[in-house]
Amino acid sequence: MATPVLHLLARNWWLLLLRGIVAILFGLLAFAWPALTLVSLILLYGAYAGADGLLALAAALRGGTVAPRWWLVLVGLLSLGAAVATFVYPGLTALVLLTFIGFWAVARGVFEIIGAIQLRKEIENEWLLVLSGLLSVLFGVMVLARPGAGALALVWMIAGYAIALGVLLVGFAFRMRRHLPAAGARLHRSHA
Repeated sequence: MATPVLHLLARNWWLLLLRGIVAILFGLLAFAWPALTLVSLILLYGAYAGADGLLALAAALRGGTVAPRWWLVLVGLLSLGAAVATFVYPGLTALVLLTFIGFWAVARGVFEIIGAIQLRKEIENEWLLVLSGLLSVLFGVMVLARPGAGALALVWMIAGYAIALGVLLVGFAFRMRRHLPAAGARLHRSHA
């Protein structure tokens, strides 16, 4: 029997796909222009964090009455907070920006891992979401461990992280899309 959470994820698979595409595009843009100034990097990062936050909140709000959406709301709010702080204080130094990005990535990763643990009761092979959470935590720890890295290294680290995260989110989205017809049919039959 399909659960409401599986039905919700399957129905909103395209929001996960959009989050993945935004992350991949951000990473590709960062690789294409490695000589970005720090202000440009900050603005690009702010745009990415804002888009990711809005898409995460949209996925949470489209869910109806399913309770385990709280982690998507928290991830969305964290991302929006990162975007607002980035645009309000564009003159941040590289060290402060790196620290902020590091903490944001760790927090985001922890919430994704928590969400994946809750989803393991609902779907099989939720490892893509666990892996994206672990990747976020690892990236954040690496950034926090070496805050004095140069701006070019920062651009490449962020770009690589965004592309890897995007690929994992796209993979998870298509996994959820495969559940769409079955989840809807099973949920419909269980209410008949």
